[in-house]
Amino acid sequence: MTQITIPATDGSGSFQAYLAAPADTSTPKGAVVMIQEIFGVNRTMRALSDWVASMGYFAIAPDLFWRQQPGVELDPDAGQTEWEKAFAYMNGMDQAKGMEDLKATIAAARALPGCNGKVGSMGFCLGGRLAVMLALDSDAQCHISYYGVGLDGLLGDAAKITAPTILHIAEKDKFVPPEARAKIVAALEGHGLAKAYVYPGVDHAFARLNAHSYDARAATIAAGRSAELLVKTLG
Repeated sequence: MTQITIPATDGSGSFQAYLAAPADTSTPKGAVVMIQEIFGVNRTMRALSDWVASMGYFAIAPDLFWRQQPGVELDPDAGQTEWEKAFAYMNGMDQAKGMEDLKATIAAARALPGCNGKVGSMGFCLGGRLAVMLALDSDAQCHISYYGVGLDGLLGDAAKITAPTILHIAEKDKFVPPEARAKIVAALEGHGLAKAYVYPGVDHAFARLNAHSYDARAATIAAGRSAELLVKTLG
């Protein structure tokens, strides 16, 4: 496991990030900031980062709960206690500070030896929300949001999205009611750079391998769309 240390821009300390590098570094590569679910940078986020690296990109997953407790790794399959801890960390997170940390991670990714200077974001659940927040307010080259939460409250500002952005939305997401989903889709209708894809019949976390809600068909289709966007924008 490779960890790098990133200084916080507010001077409050530094945080760790998991780094997965592509096998071939003979030519400069793009980088993807991987944004965690509410369970921290756990084995799922490391596996997703490794998957992105296998496509030929640097993948860097910062610890966004470090201001509360560094190194949080929770298991969503280990019972209710883990979920209660996860929601407590999510509710205790200062998302504005999290955005600062993500922008610091984007800068650190661009400075990686072998990076071509192009960086995107890919987030899941809480991270899916933060990826959309980055789309609204960052200079990254692309953004990918998987089953982001609370997006209907963000996309009134959809005109601020100036980089290619994909939202992967579960039709049966228990955290996104139908009226919220409809509002999200409507907000991006006709947008030149951002598009929402709704996956029929699947629930939240449909792309988390081995999750009870995992759906291989939807996850594979979403993965293809994500990979295509990375190739177009990061090289």
